[in-house]
Amino acid sequence: MRIGYLECFAGISGDMLLGALMDVGVSQSLLEETARALNIGASLRFSSVDRSGIAATKVDVLDAASGEIAEHRPSHDHHHSHHDHSHSHDHDPHHEDKHVHGRSWKQIRELIENAQLALDARALALRAFELLAQAEAKIHSVPVETVHFHEVGAVDTITDIVCAAVGLCSLGLDMWYASAVNVGSGFVQCAHGLFPVPAPATAELLKGIPTYSAGIQKELTTPTGAAILKALGCSFVDVPVITTEAIGYGAGTRNPKDFPNVLRLSIGDSTGARKTSGERVSVLECAVDDATPQLLAHTMERVLEEGALDVMCAPVVMKKGRMGSLLTVLCRPDRREALEELLLRETTTLGLRVREEDRVILTRRFVEVETAYGAIRVKIGSRNGEDLNWMPEYEDCARAAREHGVPLKQVMQSVLSAADKKVEA
Repeated sequence: MRIGYLECFAGISGDMLLGALMDVGVSQSLLEETARALNIGASLRFSSVDRSGIAATKVDVLDAASGEIAEHRPSHDHHHSHHDHSHSHDHDPHHEDKHVHGRSWKQIRELIENAQLALDARALALRAFELLAQAEAKIHSVPVETVHFHEVGAVDTITDIVCAAVGLCSLGLDMWYASAVNVGSGFVQCAHGLFPVPAPATAELLKGIPTYSAGIQKELTTPTGAAILKALGCSFVDVPVITTEAIGYGAGTRNPKDFPNVLRLSIGDSTGARKTSGERVSVLECAVDDATPQLLAHTMERVLEEGALDVMCAPVVMKKGRMGSLLTVLCRPDRREALEELLLRETTTLGLRVREEDRVILTRRFVEVETAYGAIRVKIGSRNGEDLNWMPEYEDCARAAREHGVPLKQVMQSVLSAADKKVEA
């Protein structure tokens, strides 16, 4: 089983994660295209830096209008922190006229839903932002829908989260692990005064995650980093059983003496997990005979956004000869309750059948092949070291087909031909 391991000995932030993903082999063009697809005036700048003797990759989000780094508080260790501007001032009479230009959580959700993104990446990005909005709503005792993000902070936070989600999903890993998280120490300046590290939003997001404080007196883990880490659903262990194949280092902004301000990402194979070649999943089913095709299609999109592994709809004959639809959802056990609630709310069913099953899966990874239509990813499924399936990534192929004005099947055939040549080589 292919796994990823995040070592958060210097904390975690959005820019550090993007740098680690780049350093481990995620395509730069993929991240740049994702930033452009958001259409919020953001671009990415990549550089190689030194952090206490460690060569690492630094990724900055730039404001297209000014060409400057899209950050709100440059004094912080990780400039993607936004806990001083991601809460709603609409409910505070002392801040009624401040930060009037920005985006609400509802607006950001619509922006992400309308962007051209792979379904798994969109679902991960939405989950991270939902967690972030929920944390802010709880801290300030306001409804989640009214949580407001300052314009500048929204640009870099949206870009960080969405690009990280796309990069993480592009690796095609089966499971994620992480070390305990170093939150740093000292105090941080928030909109309402000084707070001890971790800041309120970060502390709320890190509930249930092992943390500690060591090293320099700075904020090491930001709300953005904590939200992505939690949305990813990592298992937190010291060191997983892994045969490492690639290692990447993502840099934070500062370079303190004798403290490597980096996030380390290791990618490899978990030999212990590969013996089972599978995982335990929850299966949720309901049969309905009074739901329109539009309602079913909407429900299928929603369950994927909420973290389902897969969803299927099949025609069935129900009692009294009535034609109906059987909706089947696969998810990890920790998402079962949320998806049960969604199905009961979104469909016309009066009940669900729920069970747990073993799912046998191929180990998946991505490779990039060059074609006449540009670089396109291919997903490879393997078992016990043998490659069994090669499949062009649909989103990449669809984009190339639109850009070059050719049929989708022509692009996919070109990708498979290029993949065959790569295997023969």
